[in-house]
Amino acid sequence: MSTGARTALITGSGQNIGRAIALALAADGFNIMVNGLTKRVACEETAEACRAHGVEAVVTMGDAGTAEGCNEVAGIGISRFGAVDVMVHNAAIRPSSAFLEMDEAEWRRVMDINLSGSFWLARACLPGMVRKGWGRIVTLAGMNAIHGYKGRAHVSVSKHGNWGLAKSLAKEFGPKGITANCVSPGPIRSDHDDPAMTTHIAEMAARVPRGTLGEPDEVAAAVSLLASDKGAFINGQLIQVNGGAET
Repeated sequence: MSTGARTALITGSGQNIGRAIALALAADGFNIMVNGLTKRVACEETAEACRAHGVEAVVTMGDAGTAEGCNEVAGIGISRFGAVDVMVHNAAIRPSSAFLEMDEAEWRRVMDINLSGSFWLARACLPGMVRKGWGRIVTLAGMNAIHGYKGRAHVSVSKHGNWGLAKSLAKEFGPKGITANCVSPGPIRSDHDDPAMTTHIAEMAARVPRGTLGEPDEVAAAVSLLASDKGAFINGQLIQVNGGAET
């Protein structure tokens, strides 16, 4: 699919699901803004792989968990390409803490990265989308949002909030040619620094009917559809890409 001069920003796109989304949208013809917080080498590798599809790819390192960081990252794309046409907020953290032992700093950091980042980025990108009469906002939820898990109350709240945000933006900006949706991955194969998350994902794989983890490309395929002209009638939805996983 050719998208002309359209540009997509994907946070947390140095590896795993974010990288797969960046590559899928590059294959669709979007210019790509690769974002990460610390892993510049991985982000540069993603950008180079995107360029192999004949599109422009820019690395914009920055903290998607602060208003300043989100405004800076989006601002680079707006300055370079005129607008960010597709905003995908994939960056997230998923720490584990018993509810009564969870401190406020951890709660706030999870909310800032997982949920407020969607708010700040949408606020930065929407004016350009409104001006062009076309735009796509995709936020990421997950099994934590759908089912809730002990030790991850903050993660569940933040991820569920992304669905609420998408539904609200869909109603407000749908008349302007902009869609907003939430994609909820199930147990997906990925590289993690957190051993607890690796164990958790492996346990979840046993709850998928086919008995295996999903692939990042399978999540990216859903985002690719939502970001396309063919996805224009999908709005305000939660798309679960989980292989039918049970709680």
